[in-house]
Amino acid sequence: MKEILKVISDAMQEGEEDLVAAKTQEALDMGLTPAEILNDALLYGMDILGQKWKREEIYMPEVLIAAQAMHAGMHILKPWLTAAGVKPVGKVVLGTVKGDLHDIGKNLVNMMFVGSGLEVIDIGVDVHEDTFIEAIKEHQPQILAMAALLTTTMSEMRVVIEALAQAGIRDQVKIMVGGAPITESFAKNIGADAYAFDAAVAAEIAKKLIAG
Repeated sequence: MKEILKVISDAMQEGEEDLVAAKTQEALDMGLTPAEILNDALLYGMDILGQKWKREEIYMPEVLIAAQAMHAGMHILKPWLTAAGVKPVGKVVLGTVKGDLHDIGKNLVNMMFVGSGLEVIDIGVDVHEDTFIEAIKEHQPQILAMAALLTTTMSEMRVVIEALAQAGIRDQVKIMVGGAPITESFAKNIGADAYAFDAAVAAEIAKKLIAG
């Protein structure tokens, strides 16, 4: 019975969306629990990919394709997980700051977050500070993750953090920042709680922040 979990994991890593969806449904029909399929197939496979990404054995296109396959499995699993009361390990609001329309890096971080068992509220690109505030108030995440891919938009991260402080909600969330021009020293300078230099590391840091 557990062999099917390996089939799902391998298919996901290869980016085979249809096979992942079909085998996920088959595993449910066989009596495997949604949590087993999630943890021992989908999340397990994404963790393997994350490690390969960090070792530069695979690159962004492979990860994005695999992540789409994971979403195919999650689409099948989601109603079952909800019915079974399986909760995500934490919640993240994610967005690219105002003036920046880049989304590939953000989307990759999104996939890695989901692959780590996090619920992600992706509020898109070119996000105004007021929109970040509204999302935090509405969704009550543990983490706000911001991306900036241009040196000209880096300063918007400070604007958002200052706006959160003025709104009285800065202490409600841990703030993660990342993107090509961002450095750890910049993150500290603007008052962020964490900096991640790539998507795989971002997922690990997010889980550590949530765990406290």
